[in-house]
Amino acid sequence: MSQDESLLVSPSSSSSSLSPFNQRIQDYAAGSKAASTKRAYRADWVNFTRWCDQQGVAALPAAPATIAAYLTTQADTGKKASTLDRRLAAIAFAHRAAGHDSPTNSLLVASTGAGIRRQIGTAQVGKAPAITEDIRAMLEALPKNSKGMRDCALLLVGFAGAFRRSELVALNMEDVEFKAAGLVITVRRSKTDQEGEGMRKGLPFGKCEETCPVRALQAWLKTAKITTGAIFRGVDRHGRILDRLSDRGVARAVKEAAKAAGLDATRYSGHSLRAGLATAAAAAGVSERAIMAQTGHKSERMVRRYIRDGSLFRENAAGSVGL
Repeated sequence: MSQDESLLVSPSSSSSSLSPFNQRIQDYAAGSKAASTKRAYRADWVNFTRWCDQQGVAALPAAPATIAAYLTTQADTGKKASTLDRRLAAIAFAHRAAGHDSPTNSLLVASTGAGIRRQIGTAQVGKAPAITEDIRAMLEALPKNSKGMRDCALLLVGFAGAFRRSELVALNMEDVEFKAAGLVITVRRSKTDQEGEGMRKGLPFGKCEETCPVRALQAWLKTAKITTGAIFRGVDRHGRILDRLSDRGVARAVKEAAKAAGLDATRYSGHSLRAGLATAAAAAGVSERAIMAQTGHKSERMVRRYIRDGSLFRENAAGSVGL
């Protein structure tokens, strides 16, 4: 078990109320959450326990007044509402894992959190979606070498399949099937599918050869001579094909392509591909059901944000009044 997959609580913490988690809790923490969630929870839990140590109060179990005071301190130092929500989730998870009722459910904590949200707001400033025009610009700016071919496939498959970074880099050759109508990709496990039920996504042939995700992937696999194992791999400056690409590698590829295309690279991330497909599809009038089928969203609330953004000008009242 790696350090990120180990205890959410730091064993070296000096708080007298903290004791090392037993093996059952270690297994629970290691197996019940995605790796990225565990890393975030562990960092948030360490932040909370250090604050408790500084205040001389117990962190496990924590009193509702302790958590309310912690939230107030965090808000006063400029933390966003989304960060506070995640830290509350980490605190609740740690308490449940240790066999305690979560003090985050108390009226005091709930009312404190609600007051903070009213004051600082809950609007999130996310990364820009890479819509179709952005993808075209990025593709035109890619170098004509093996890395450029890999990034072409990465951008087009990531966009057309509305993949998360973790899903893209986890793809193996046995997960893809080339069909007469296009490409079928099996996602073995995802953020919202921790039990590994899997889902299949269809990527049709593009209308234009240079923006076709199916042809782009075929070209990359042929160039890299990939027949088994990881599909998306690192490429060094000499063009040598390396091991499986990391999720950070996806983000770098998107940012580099955005910068080369003359876009503001700071506004784009690996998530821009997934958000871009949902936004572009909404702008084209694609139904909510069809968008969710491609993105794999389980919640209408999340996908409706993209639909709302994509529909800002499609059915705009101000555009129909003769200005």
